[in-house]
Amino acid sequence: MQLRPIDLAREHGLSTQAVRNYEEAGFLPPARRSPHGYRVYAPRHAAALRTFLALVPAHGHATAGAIMRAVNDDAVDEALRLVDGSHAQLAADRSTLEAVERAFRDLVPPRERESGATLIGPLAHRLGVRPATLRKWERAGLIAPRRDPRTGYRIYTSDDVRDALLAHQLRRGGHGLEQIAQVLEQVRASGGPEPLRAALREWRHRLTTRGLAMLAGASALDTYVSGHGT
Repeated sequence: MQLRPIDLAREHGLSTQAVRNYEEAGFLPPARRSPHGYRVYAPRHAAALRTFLALVPAHGHATAGAIMRAVNDDAVDEALRLVDGSHAQLAADRSTLEAVERAFRDLVPPRERESGATLIGPLAHRLGVRPATLRKWERAGLIAPRRDPRTGYRIYTSDDVRDALLAHQLRRGGHGLEQIAQVLEQVRASGGPEPLRAALREWRHRLTTRGLAMLAGASALDTYVSGHGT
């Protein structure tokens, strides 16, 4: 059965140029040419395109393309290594999300936090860390206390205390300072923990969607490798 680029394109709402681009990138096996130089595709090309498009939501465009290139080059082990990498990244992302969720649960609810400011000594005592640790977190951008203009002492507001508590919980979960700084930036950009809770729910939804897409992509890849591969 012979297929034209337009036949593959129409099935997925793509342009014929996109199909040609995917072939040139190695996402599809090389097409044979007609005596007049036109591309002639077969059912395995259609299967390759379906597989690539199924892999994209799970692995992203670049990794999905690399997986298809590996399969089309008979390098199935390399394709599986790339799949494993995506699964490992998803597991790491899920761990980070769960650590952040645990940290939020352990935070004192905003209405119960003291409204006054505190100094480095009392805050360090509350967290069970040394003042030097809080200064290190400050240098890393995790917390940003203001300075008393008269004494030069660090003054930690309730928001600073919140950030320090969250940083402390994430550090206990084994997360690095750079990663924690990114989470705290999200907290500040969201206006505090409460708006971020919605973002965390959306984050979990995205991870679940990606996990399900990996299942669909794995099924499509298995079918392609078994029946339409090289």
